[in-house]
Amino acid sequence: MFSDNQIFAAPLAGITDRPFRRVIRRFSPNVPLVTEMISCHSLVGAHKNCKRNFDNYADEGNVGAQIFGADVRLMAQAACILQDAGAKWIDINMGCPVPKVAQRAGAGAYLMRDHVLAEKIMHAVVQAVQIPVSIKTRLGWDDAHQDWNDLIRIAADCGVKFATLHGRTRAQLYLGNALHPDVHSMSIPVIANGDIRTESDLVQMEKLGYAGVMIGRGILGKPWVLAEIMGAEKPKNIGQIVLEHLEYAIEYYGQQAAVPMFRKHAAWYSAGMPNSSEFRIKVNGIDDACNLKVAIRDFWGII
Repeated sequence: MFSDNQIFAAPLAGITDRPFRRVIRRFSPNVPLVTEMISCHSLVGAHKNCKRNFDNYADEGNVGAQIFGADVRLMAQAACILQDAGAKWIDINMGCPVPKVAQRAGAGAYLMRDHVLAEKIMHAVVQAVQIPVSIKTRLGWDDAHQDWNDLIRIAADCGVKFATLHGRTRAQLYLGNALHPDVHSMSIPVIANGDIRTESDLVQMEKLGYAGVMIGRGILGKPWVLAEIMGAEKPKNIGQIVLEHLEYAIEYYGQQAAVPMFRKHAAWYSAGMPNSSEFRIKVNGIDDACNLKVAIRDFWGII
């Protein structure tokens, strides 16, 4: 059975920011977390409109920083910046399927179509830093091009320490069921990602040769789920957790930016609860932090 340091929290754009990672850490102090994907262009250029370009990871425990891009030199520079910022390892995004990344930017999942460029990037990043480097990829571009094993073998030759494999193609986006191939033949550890929700899923992934699992959308509104999947009880004070998360967001982004950004989190936390639809409608009309806190307190019955 996997231990807690083999249960990863996936990088989720717009979600696994520093405030959310702080909440996850409350329940899972040892699990490996991965940042939102960070543009090498934005990071190296120190673009001030992107807060995560300036994160310091020294106090965050076992955190890997994920970068994306198609420029070999900038990817290596970005890795060095993140190493200096305290990241424990660098993850190269080779699986993001959204058009602006995988098609227009020639990055993310596009690297599954260009193994020559992928190899250059992996080699440059590995050579640039002293911390481990991993990749996150998919089964392939589409059903006709499922060459994940070739890419992982190239990664191993470049000195990449482990790979995460999402069990869908780029063409699938996040639709359909994830399929997890047997990875016993791979020469580096492979982490399974996609539709992993229960302890029985962990057992199945271990049988298929995976060295761990990565939980993605399962953490939405459930920052405790990594601990729960290992046998911990679900917390009872959900409302207090939501308020704590909101405070972290305000501290990090400022009230004006944090409130609209937090609406989606409030909705996820409330999913499946009585009157959650009405709560989501109400929250989506709130622009003030005090009013949002009142709505959260009322919904969860916090006096």
